[in-house]
Amino acid sequence: MSELPAPPLPLRPPADTRLRLERLAAIRATEQRQLDAMTTELEEVRRRIGLAASVSAALEALSEQLFKELLDVIQAKLSIALQEVLEQDIQLVASAGWRNNRASVDFHIERNGQAEDIQYGQGGSVANILSVGLRMFALTTLDKATHRRVLVLDEQDCWLRPDLVPRLVKIVHDAGEALGFQVLMISHHDPNSFREFADKVYRIKAGANGVVVKQLDA
Repeated sequence: MSELPAPPLPLRPPADTRLRLERLAAIRATEQRQLDAMTTELEEVRRRIGLAASVSAALEALSEQLFKELLDVIQAKLSIALQEVLEQDIQLVASAGWRNNRASVDFHIERNGQAEDIQYGQGGSVANILSVGLRMFALTTLDKATHRRVLVLDEQDCWLRPDLVPRLVKIVHDAGEALGFQVLMISHHDPNSFREFADKVYRIKAGANGVVVKQLDA
């Protein structure tokens, strides 16, 4: 028994066909607008990516420039400190490097054009003086809201001759006032070396009943 052919689909009225075509055209127009908007957005993203690379390079160059300028200030100020304390014609030399947005610094001192190791310069007194200055500069980079500007120097004058100690104390005092630091210096040198520039001087000794702290008269 043979199957009968399926009956033909009824023809849509022309008005229905026209309405369907209009709907499809509206959908196509909407999707085209969305595609155009996405294309424009993609082009903007690509432009920003290219701009970001340029901005990153510019910021890195600016950071390098600012870092070198700061390093020049540190080099100049600490050279003055070395000369005032030690009364010698020596210079701090800072050599900066900059790689992958990170800075590195090598320090040495020069005397009559000859390089010297900071660690061994003047029997360690050069390192004493420079470490004070570098600590102060480091503290200036901290947020005042979360870090009190207090600097404790524990026998920072240990390698200095007794007659040079007051000069270091003066520099520490002046720098502390200029930068707004409270400085506590601990020393084994004669308390008289501190009287002229320290706000308060205390002598700490071990006694029979423990540690004795006595404030000395100005």
